[in-house]
Amino acid sequence: MANIKSAKKRVKVIATKTARNKAAKSALKTAIKKAYYAVDTNADNKQEAVRFAIKKIDQATAKGILHKNTAARRKSNLQKRLNEAA
Repeated sequence: MANIKSAKKRVKVIATKTARNKAAKSALKTAIKKAYYAVDTNADNKQEAVRFAIKKIDQATAKGILHKNTAARRKSNLQKRLNEAA
């Protein structure tokens, strides 16, 4: 454990940010999985599920959780699968 007061604070702050990032990543993965499932099963709400997943990807990118190229690749894959299913 750190001895300096500022280092102790940094440990606490990093733990908080790590928890927040982990929750956001988990929500992102869930949204993407639901979108893929909706497209694969040809559900009625597949368009809406993909739109929601893309929104989550954009939010994660804005927060710095995903790199912009990773986000672009994931959005492209989602859109491509949706277009192939149509």
